[in-house]
Amino acid sequence: MKGRVAFTSLGCDKNRVDSEVMLGILQKRGYQAVADETEADVIVVNTCCFIRDALEESIETILEMAKYKTEGMCKGLIVTGCLGQRYEKEFFEELPEVDAVLGTAAYEQIADAADRILEGEQKVKLLEDINKPMQDENGSLRMLSTAPYFAYLKISEGCDNHCTYCVIPKMRGRHRSRSMESLVQEATILAQQGVKELVVVAQDTSIYGRDLYGAPMLHMLLQKLSEISGIEWIRLLYCYPETLTQQTIDVMASNPKICHYLDMPIQHGCDRILQRMGRKTSQAQIRQTVQKLRQAMPDIAIRTTLIVGFPGETEEDFAQLQVFVEEMHFDRLGVFCYSKEEGTPAAAMDCQIDEQIKEERRDLIMDLQKGIAAKRCETEVGKILPVLVEGKLPKEDVYCGRTQWDAPDIDGMVFFRAEEEVYSGDIVSVKITEASDYDLIGDVVYADEFTE
Repeated sequence: MKGRVAFTSLGCDKNRVDSEVMLGILQKRGYQAVADETEADVIVVNTCCFIRDALEESIETILEMAKYKTEGMCKGLIVTGCLGQRYEKEFFEELPEVDAVLGTAAYEQIADAADRILEGEQKVKLLEDINKPMQDENGSLRMLSTAPYFAYLKISEGCDNHCTYCVIPKMRGRHRSRSMESLVQEATILAQQGVKELVVVAQDTSIYGRDLYGAPMLHMLLQKLSEISGIEWIRLLYCYPETLTQQTIDVMASNPKICHYLDMPIQHGCDRILQRMGRKTSQAQIRQTVQKLRQAMPDIAIRTTLIVGFPGETEEDFAQLQVFVEEMHFDRLGVFCYSKEEGTPAAAMDCQIDEQIKEERRDLIMDLQKGIAAKRCETEVGKILPVLVEGKLPKEDVYCGRTQWDAPDIDGMVFFRAEEEVYSGDIVSVKITEASDYDLIGDVVYADEFTE
């Protein structure tokens, strides 16, 4: 064994996949993963700096982990992910506690960095072209950090959208897809390890394959993934209304393994603000895409995210957004206050909005959505739903799980009782008896209890 490594992964689920790949690469090189930082020879912090709050969390975590260089066994602190890529020029000056920094396209050199630090080298910096093609082979090395019954499948890297508020293209490069064959191979390995639910992610999943095959091929990938034995649910995150194809909608509607669930970030409902954001869609197009989805799958749950307080957002613009949210009845919805990010066009725009107004607008939308979500939950009472078991509440005879209409970590839960013991990863039938604003309550029903 070369040494022990502890990992902290911040930010999105795509970052989590990168962390899992790094863990696999380190293990192959002879390192052992440990959960206790006091026992680690090397500590890795995979950072996020998409918005200001994430940047602050990353810096705080790095400083917290640096303490183990004096209070533990840590001989090297490595920073990976977006923070190192974005601020690579001044990184060691601002954070001298760090021993190595890896850019977003260099994370697969993590074992080299760990080796060099333990051999006594100081201030290691590894950066690569952020537009380099994804390396297919390393996905099969992943060490899962999620529960063993579900995993994220990262199908592409980078983004071509260049929204005016976003720094992702500068940190992650242009959109690059993984080959379909490598993704099927990786998903097959995950299924053999016990994964039942695949959560398909990318910065923009709906254009998957456009760079490799000349046209979006998400529908073909979904079909191939559904043919893998052991995979029971396939969930789609981060599709955009302007690039979601009818072929993808059709395969979602016709393939029983694909969850009737879609995360479709729209960011706003006012055309003027969408244009200022650099979005390539309109309110009319969003409405049309949602209509197509609901016609094809009347039971679909659509999740979206919004940004309030964008520069120049007037009271009239915000009122239009409120009406839009009320009319659209999105099943799941999250709201972010606009974050002014240096180096983006939006940061230089006039009419920046006061933080208090942003927060008030966020709260107003979330209060509106709370009522919509509660009504949606009420419609589930009396139904029998398949639920993926996630665990049992401590000291209570109550289990918790998710339906196919709820993504891990971000959506509601089902709390239920069962006459016989059930286990995490099982899919059971639950009759819903009560509903709260976001969660459901029920009881497991068995085959002889089903009624017409």
